[in-house]
Amino acid sequence: MGHSLTFMSTTWIGSNLKPKAALLLLFSCVGAPALAQQASLALLQPKAMEAAPFVRPVEPITLPEAPSHKFWDRKNSFLFATTAALSTADFVATRNNLQNGGRELNPVSRVFAGSTAGLALNFAGETVGVIGVSYLFHRSGHHKLERAVTILNIGASATAVSFDLLHH
Repeated sequence: MGHSLTFMSTTWIGSNLKPKAALLLLFSCVGAPALAQQASLALLQPKAMEAAPFVRPVEPITLPEAPSHKFWDRKNSFLFATTAALSTADFVATRNNLQNGGRELNPVSRVFAGSTAGLALNFAGETVGVIGVSYLFHRSGHHKLERAVTILNIGASATAVSFDLLHH
């Protein structure tokens, strides 16, 4: 009882032609309805635009001047003095922390933490920078932002001083 398998010999042309013919037939059957759905070029032309009957030119309005104040008024003087005092306190607390084996957590201040002069320069520069940004907001009429910058810095410095004192 021997079983033998017989294979049909096929040629390269015959084996490749049948799948190609099937694909061609498939695409021609599927693609024919799509070609029948051609849009008319008349539908693609925009209609003529007419002016709306109620269009009037808009007159520019002038806004009233925002209330202004002197830059070194009482409020700003108090805010800047508080900023300077808290920066000084932050400098002292940070320097003491570093001298007792602690490390600076602020990545910007860490660059200057190698020496007392560098650390002092960092905190003085921070104070001058806050006053400078506040002045730029003042000159451009953004008086709320002018004070907000200083208040945010006061909050950040107070948080840093508190952290340094708690983790001494």
